[in-house]
Amino acid sequence: MNTTMEAGLQALVARSNRLGADRSVCNWGGGNTSVKAKAVDHMGREIDVLWVKGSGSDLAEATEKSFTALRLDEVLPLLERDEMSDDEMVAYLAHCMLDSKHPRSSIETLLHAFIPYPHVDHTHPDSIISLCCTDNGRELAEQIFGDRAVWVPYIRPGFALSKLIGEAVRSNPQCELVLMEKHGLITWGETSEACYNNTIRIIQEAAAYIEERVNEAVLFGGTKYTTLSKDARDAVAAEILPTIRGIVSEFNGAILTYDDGEDFLRFINSKDAPAISQVGAACPDHLVHTKRTPLYVDWDPAVGDVEELKEKLRQGLSDFQESYKAYYHRNVDLDVPMHDPFPRVILIPGIGAIGVGKSKKMANIAIALYRRAVSVMRGATTLGQFVSLNEKESFDVEYWPLELYKLSLAPAEKELARKVAYITGGAGGIGSAAARRMAAEGAHVVVADLAADAARNLAEELNQQFGEGTAIGAALDVTDEEKVAASFREAVLAYGGVDLFVSNAGLASSSPFIETTLHDWERNMSVLGTGYFLTTREAFRILVQQGRGGAVIFVTSKNAIYAGKDVAAYSSAKALEAHLARCLAVEGGPHGIRVNSVLPDAVLQGSNIWNSSWREERARAYGIEPDQLEEHYRKRTLLHVNISTDDIAEAILFFASPRSSKTTGCMLTVDGGVAAAFTR
Repeated sequence: MNTTMEAGLQALVARSNRLGADRSVCNWGGGNTSVKAKAVDHMGREIDVLWVKGSGSDLAEATEKSFTALRLDEVLPLLERDEMSDDEMVAYLAHCMLDSKHPRSSIETLLHAFIPYPHVDHTHPDSIISLCCTDNGRELAEQIFGDRAVWVPYIRPGFALSKLIGEAVRSNPQCELVLMEKHGLITWGETSEACYNNTIRIIQEAAAYIEERVNEAVLFGGTKYTTLSKDARDAVAAEILPTIRGIVSEFNGAILTYDDGEDFLRFINSKDAPAISQVGAACPDHLVHTKRTPLYVDWDPAVGDVEELKEKLRQGLSDFQESYKAYYHRNVDLDVPMHDPFPRVILIPGIGAIGVGKSKKMANIAIALYRRAVSVMRGATTLGQFVSLNEKESFDVEYWPLELYKLSLAPAEKELARKVAYITGGAGGIGSAAARRMAAEGAHVVVADLAADAARNLAEELNQQFGEGTAIGAALDVTDEEKVAASFREAVLAYGGVDLFVSNAGLASSSPFIETTLHDWERNMSVLGTGYFLTTREAFRILVQQGRGGAVIFVTSKNAIYAGKDVAAYSSAKALEAHLARCLAVEGGPHGIRVNSVLPDAVLQGSNIWNSSWREERARAYGIEPDQLEEHYRKRTLLHVNISTDDIAEAILFFASPRSSKTTGCMLTVDGGVAAAFTR
């Protein structure tokens, strides 16, 4: 890449990041930017090149690798064509690429090529879409911009729209912008900085025009419902989210996001929200992630109770599902399977909005885009009547082959994708190993631990490694009933529920029986017995409410079935855990909840417990020095191996995964083979 071309691309990336940083200017994953520059090809010839953001990336996160370079002299002749199908256009542009390793060209590539300016921005600003989704938007645009703007009617992106825009701009040399009905904005400039400034200036002009006319008192018809207090709405959300998640997870599972932002509540609580919310998506980029409409739940928070709300949700989700199926069958004209028929956004008066996605990231995107939709509807209803894509236009975007192609580029989902794993003692040796292993397999992880800061630090590490939203850290005292309930409530509010529960929090003490104090006994029973009872009971409640089964894994010990020396309190409590697991396997079976136990032995490598007084106590019981323990344990195994936290994590993963889908009530030893601990 020559110096001039490299500088032009770097400026384009910087401009793109600036635009994408403000979501009121550019939606997640939407919009594209370009620059026309000189380059030297493989034969040393100077050529004109169009750099344009490729398909499937986000402007805020764009890098140089997000852009595609095309030979402009090969692209421009397409302006003379009368028509071109999407497939023909995609195939043609592939031949024009300077490097086959670049991303696939955006469907809006020709739009950038046909506009005769070196720098072009295509964005979806709230204020502009408000104008473009108002029934009298074209007339208002003339008032605001005069002949500086070209208005183009709604056409799905592709060759026809690009040609229309290109010809309109070339025929109106005085124009500064293009307004795309029900879609967005196009601007340009002679330099990258000028292009950016033009984009922002025009957006602000429209925003100022709207704000001068906003009347907060009558916005969305005024207020109908009262928002519950923060504590009350969190409590209601925690009660209903597992019910919602159980229903919407019918198609491969889902993760939820709960948002009670003031902007959402103002809209949802309004008189007009039930009607306005059903008009349709504000633009194609919204629709892809939010579906055409949300589910609006007709519930009065002032008089209704939680059970009534749950019933309204069940009925509303059922009705939405049937309506979506009918929408699909009315419009489908391709050999393409139906998407899942549940909403991406759920609106509940007094409570807030709930986003649905295959991951926390996608659920957050649904919520983020609906926040933009609320802003658009605020502007559009201030200016006139909010209008949107009609049903057929919406379907043609949602099931657009080029949009479906983007989905096909996504990597295959991992084994625990769309699952939420809650791990007690999650910041400890075995717990952290399990958290890392399950996150690596696609799970969303709740790292719950008495050491709350360590739990949050591990969660942040997982988020950095596997993506934002992968994990949360939660404070947990397994012996305190209220704190257990609060910790699970935090997990539900974060992800909507729990699918996989790993009961692992523990401690260990060793002493001859006659020297075992009541405090030692009760401490072992409290953490290892009562703690397993309290946390698993809470997990069971969520799993039963979701109605989708689940997996519970107890991390017990070889001592659960082997009478070790000087560990009566510890071993008795571990035996309690093992039998509790079997009892719960019986109760969980009818609900599809599997309960199994992993029985480790002598996990010295990476274990917090073995870095405590337990090491000295166990060495004393065997009459050896602490630094001899590892070799002692290795030699007593049949396989002559030591056990690590990663070994236990693999066993936990097996019981959490579909590979053990027909196994419950099982005890799996991971001890290298200790004959005395064979199950009988």
